[in-house]
Amino acid sequence: MMDFVVKMDIINGRPRFRLETDPQKVTPRAILETAVIISLFTDRQADDDDVIPDGTKDKRGWWGDFLASVSGDRIGSRLWLLEREKQTESVRKDAEGYTDEALEWFLDDQIMQSIDVVASYPRAEWLRLDIDMQTTDGQYINFNYSWEAFNAL
Repeated sequence: MMDFVVKMDIINGRPRFRLETDPQKVTPRAILETAVIISLFTDRQADDDDVIPDGTKDKRGWWGDFLASVSGDRIGSRLWLLEREKQTESVRKDAEGYTDEALEWFLDDQIMQSIDVVASYPRAEWLRLDIDMQTTDGQYINFNYSWEAFNAL
């Protein structure tokens, strides 16, 4: 069992992450949520045809992806590519697609039977993700995250 889990807090509209080490809070659900948080809020390397929001050629990504035991296996999501986008239907669908892509490993590794993602705009410049997961033994688990995701400065 893990000695810590990652918790996400929203401070001034931005996600902030902290380690929780209280043994009473290191539950199986919290461990699963840690995997979801890392999957969503770690920057996956951009694809060659992605447009980088700040106009640079920095495709980000995690160096450990180069050491993956499964070829092409990558950690994180491309949600970071949306940070300068407008709140359009196309961007909302991209957010769902990037989330699906980031969580695909739960299905590939047979940890989950199904994952349904709905992205929405709860208010101006904010993105919300509702994630419904069904475990292989039929249990349903829901996670939702809202944060200020769009900053066209």
